[in-house]
Order: sequence, then structure tokens, then C-alpha cells
Amino acid sequence: MFTSLRDRSVIVTGASKGIGRGIARRFGEAGCQVLVVARTVASADTVAQEIVGAGGRAVAFAGDVSQLPDMRAMADKAVTVFGGIDILCANAGIFPASPLESMTEADFDRVMDINLKGTFFAVSACLGAMKQRRRGRIILTSSITGPITGYTGWSHYGASKAGQLGFMRTAAIELAPHGITVNAVLPGNIATEGLADMGPDYISSMEGAVPMKRLGSVSDVANAALFFASDEAAYITGQSLAIDGGQVLPESPAAMMS
Repeated sequence: MFTSLRDRSVIVTGASKGIGRGIARRFGEAGCQVLVVARTVASADTVAQEIVGAGGRAVAFAGDVSQLPDMRAMADKAVTVFGGIDILCANAGIFPASPLESMTEADFDRVMDINLKGTFFAVSACLGAMKQRRRGRIILTSSITGPITGYTGWSHYGASKAGQLGFMRTAAIELAPHGITVNAVLPGNIATEGLADMGPDYISSMEGAVPMKRLGSVSDVANAALFFASDEAAYITGQSLAIDGGQVLPESPAAMMS
């Protein structure tokens, strides 16, 4: 499946843990050459070595998505090592909780700088290399929170994730003539590292909000990203896909009672 991905070069930002790590590993399994991007080279190298150990090809890179020079250096690294850039998974993001009444300008700016401006910086840095190849796949990791739902304490996060989709739609129009598609995955409640620390009651409440009665896995999100990156999805652009087990469907908790 998706044999068109073999030997393609892919950049994954925010790839040291969670969904980003899952995406990087999945692309490695599909035969891609993966540039694993994280804030520190040590954390990026850990994931790169996981991919190599499983028989894939990967290189670590340390970069901050909120810094345009870092993103330009990231793109240059991919071109130098892999010969070009075929796929960008703009996954890096943060989600610190902050109630609106106590949220500071610095709180708001930090989330926007990483989640939204970081998306712009990563995409813009990779465009030259993609245009040279007359093809490209850009996959954004947004969220159901913001574009579809809301959650207390995450007004800045929700705004950044909704903003990603606004960015995506116009970017998709502008880049379509160059053979570049831009799409987004919208994860719901996904089981990632550290979730066990929240305790069984918290996990149970999260599962209870999902019609499928389980949390999603990072592989569920990674497989959706893999599809958007493939030649099989060449005629799909400017679209978003919720990976949430039906979480956004019930109009109230009563709708799930049976």
C-alpha cells in the first residue's frame, strides 16, 4: 500500500514524542527518508535511531519552528542529505492550559508563535525545494479543538489550530499549480506518552467521550498523514480529516446512551 512513498524525502517537525514520533516512524516504515526535527538533537536522534533500527533511513535535526532561520536551515539540511524535499509534516505544537481571565499576552504569543507562525515558517522554508520538483505534499497537524470543538483553558490553542486551517485553504490554492497539495489531520483524544500519569479516572473520562469507547493511537493519525502524502491522494488538497473515533458527532452525552 502507498508504494509511491518509497524513497521520498520527508520532514517531520515536533517529532521527538507523541503524534510527531508516530508520524516519523510510520513514514520510515513506508520506505521514506526522514528528517526528524525536534528542539534538541538528542531527542531528535533518539527517534531517528528508532527508525534506523527498524530498517529505515533517518537523520536528526535540532530546530525551533518559531525561528525562521532554523526552518531554513532545516530545509537546507534535507536538500543536502536527501537531495530534495517531497513531504513536510508540520506537526510541532504546544498546548499549555491557561484560563482566559489569567492568560497573558506572553502566553498567547508563545502558542501562536509555535503552533501557527511555526507552521508558516516550516512551510515557507520548504517551498523552494518542492517547487523545483514540481510536486510536494504538506500535511499540517491541527486538532478537533478549535476548528470543531472548544475546551476550557485552550482558547489560544484553539485559535492557533483553527488558524492553521485558514492558512491551509489559501496555501492550497496558491500551491496547486506547482503540484503541491496542502491538507490537515485533526486528532481527537489520542493516547500518547505520559497519558498514564493522568490516572485511570482521567483516561476513562476521555474514553467515555468517544463513541468508539477507546482512545486513538498515534498510528491512527500517522496513517492518515501517510495517505495525504501519497500519490494516491494527488487530487486532494485543502482538506481536513478528523481522526477522533466519532468524538465530535454526539450532540450531547445523552446521544451516546444505549
